[in-house]
Amino acid sequence: MKKSYYLFNPGRLSRKDNTLKFVPVGEDGLDGPPRYLPVENVEEFYTFGSLEANSSLYNFLGKHGISVHFFDYYENYTGSFMPREGLLSGRMILKQAEVYSNPAARMEIARKFVTGATYNMVKNLKYYHNRGKDLEEIIHSMEHLSTSIGKCLRIDELMGIEGNIRQYYYEAFNLVISHFEMGKRTKQPPQNEVNALISFGNMMCYSQCLRAIHQTQLNPTISYLHSPGERRYSLALDLAEIFKPLLVDRTIFKVLNKREIQSSDFEQKLNRILLNEKGKKTFVASFEERLNETIQHRALKRSVSYRHLIRLECYKLSKHILGIEEYKPFKAWW
Repeated sequence: MKKSYYLFNPGRLSRKDNTLKFVPVGEDGLDGPPRYLPVENVEEFYTFGSLEANSSLYNFLGKHGISVHFFDYYENYTGSFMPREGLLSGRMILKQAEVYSNPAARMEIARKFVTGATYNMVKNLKYYHNRGKDLEEIIHSMEHLSTSIGKCLRIDELMGIEGNIRQYYYEAFNLVISHFEMGKRTKQPPQNEVNALISFGNMMCYSQCLRAIHQTQLNPTISYLHSPGERRYSLALDLAEIFKPLLVDRTIFKVLNKREIQSSDFEQKLNRILLNEKGKKTFVASFEERLNETIQHRALKRSVSYRHLIRLECYKLSKHILGIEEYKPFKAWW
């Protein structure tokens, strides 16, 4: 089975026949022991350090459908190398643009993204409420706010409701998480350990959504909740709203409450808190475990991984845009 590989050290990636060779470079400039990866086992790379590779290598990766996602020193997503888009569809691009240009049609989809995200956030809190955490008041406030989603007529109004719901949600983190304080949500830069985990995890989720979109006919630059921008794949941001509670937040709760990640796994750089290499590896391992976890899909009548659920969400959105079937956002039912 193909899998994702994470490159935490600066290094060189090259091809040797049908094998990929990664040579990490230490702080002293000396080469570390190489890793050999059969190309048929690789789905994508996540690189958190500088990567040396030539155009021949990227041609080889493109032919085998292997993506490379890049993050800078401060864990910010900076871009991706994606294989040639063999599934591009002019009809789909035109329909996506048509739906975006129709305020009512755009708002319909945007509301569903927020509805799905809110449902999954509340589902998280109910899980912990049923296990002894007193979250009833916060859950009630979120559910009350959610009744306004269907009444929103403008995107900025909808984003305001979503922001208020998420503010209540993050307040609950202090009751769910042991040993760490959530505090106020801070993004650029994150000011404490929990915020650092949220920012790092959200970027991982965004990358997974971008990869899933790329495997369908959808164009990632045409979105509905977030405004399309010149320098981002905003449709991935839309889809990530639905899956962040299930993939990122549940992973954060697990690694902190089980003390898999502790204070020693973070470091302070200037005015921000970052995961160190050990912390990143621990979080990524738990995040990958979550992506590969399977559930029994009610419609398909078979086990489906969380990773595949994201692609299924893209297919559902595609059908809605093409007028085949109404889009219903993914909601955890277990």
